[in-house]
Order: sequence, then C-alpha cells, then structure tokens
Amino acid sequence: MIKRAIVPALTLVIVGNFAGYAIAGDNGLLAWGGYARQLEERQAELAELEAERDRLRQRSEALSPEAADPDLADELVRRDLGLIRDDEVILPLE
Repeated sequence: MIKRAIVPALTLVIVGNFAGYAIAGDNGLLAWGGYARQLEERQAELAELEAERDRLRQRSEALSPEAADPDLADELVRRDLGLIRDDEVILPLE
C-alpha cells in the first residue's frame, strides 16, 4: 500500500513545488505588481532623459559651426576663459 502511495505523493510534491514558484517565485504572479511599479519608474526616468537629450541637442545645434548663436558663444567664452571687463556686471540666472 505504501509503494502505491509513493508515486502520487511525489507527483503532488513536484506539482506543488512548480505551483508555488508560479505564484510566489521571482517571476510569479505576485511579482507582477512590482513589475508594474518598475515600469512606471522607468517611464518617468525615460521622460527625464529624453528632455535632457532634447535640451542638449538644442544646445549643440546652437553651437554648430554653420550657425552658431553669438550670445551663447560669448557666454561660454566669458564663463570658461574668465574674460570679463571691469565695467561689466554678471547676473547668474540659475
């Protein structure tokens, strides 16, 4: 009688193990809530990075040799090289 019960019992243990991992494992049903939260966080981070990329693209286009923005070039030269006259007043905007 015990020999007849070993195979079904072992089968139930194996199936139960797989079912437990399907529900509570790293990729199980309970982990889906965490995936949704991570997706929202990654989408917010992506939006920030795209805005930064657009800002940098606009700034690099303003500095292109073909059509450089004179005000931006003047600002960068004065800031980086320290070329400020005595009669100038610098007002930082940031």
